[in-house]
Amino acid sequence: MKTLYRPDLFSVAGRIACVTGASSGIGRAIASALAEAGAHVVGVARRVGVLEEWCDEVDGETAVVAADLSNTAEVEAVTACIAQPFGAPDILINAAGINPREPADTVTTEGWRITIDLNLAAPFFLARALVPAMRDKGWGRIVNLASLQSARAFPAGLAYGASKGGIAQLTRAMAEAWSRDGIAVNAIAPGFFPTGLTAPVFDDPTLAAKHAAQTCIARNGVLADLVGPALFLCSDAADYVTGQVLYVDGGYTAK
Repeated sequence: MKTLYRPDLFSVAGRIACVTGASSGIGRAIASALAEAGAHVVGVARRVGVLEEWCDEVDGETAVVAADLSNTAEVEAVTACIAQPFGAPDILINAAGINPREPADTVTTEGWRITIDLNLAAPFFLARALVPAMRDKGWGRIVNLASLQSARAFPAGLAYGASKGGIAQLTRAMAEAWSRDGIAVNAIAPGFFPTGLTAPVFDDPTLAAKHAAQTCIARNGVLADLVGPALFLCSDAADYVTGQVLYVDGGYTAK
């Protein structure tokens, strides 16, 4: 009988990965995990000092590119910088994001624009710029960051929710466009994890406990909970998984 399992099935060793939002939170955790698993990782974010701190502390092959991805006019131009350290990426993690937490009645034009541009437009335009090299290799992985708000509404989350609802559909559309070229496109939708974006939740113990009680596991997430799902979606193990939104939420959306 032919053996179906192979030791490198979940490996990302030797792959080249670009992770946006690598300076903090979920982006930083996934970038670190990929580097520690043997990938060459280029971290992209606005704050070059924090990026360099990450680069110095992580165990692995890393490089940094400072860029403001909310300026969509610069997204494609930054592609050459991303490819400089190790070559064109095989893996793209779109983790950069913003949540202005503006109630519907006070959403500003500028807040709306920045949220949609960074959370929704940048993932598409950056992916489109990197896809030709993935297509040439016949292999690629794109992982977008969705949200609980991709499927449900939260207070003061109108612009953010619209962008993350868009990410779910963008993921499906990108998969339809590029999966035939060997490029799997999926999204991770985290529950509540302690990051800069969720500080208003975790700064309020009562609110944090309320969200923990909503999960099936009875706790909020820790960043290590995202490592396994991210590595799976970036590996050969996900060859036949594309166009999907994987909720890593402790069962929050199951209740």
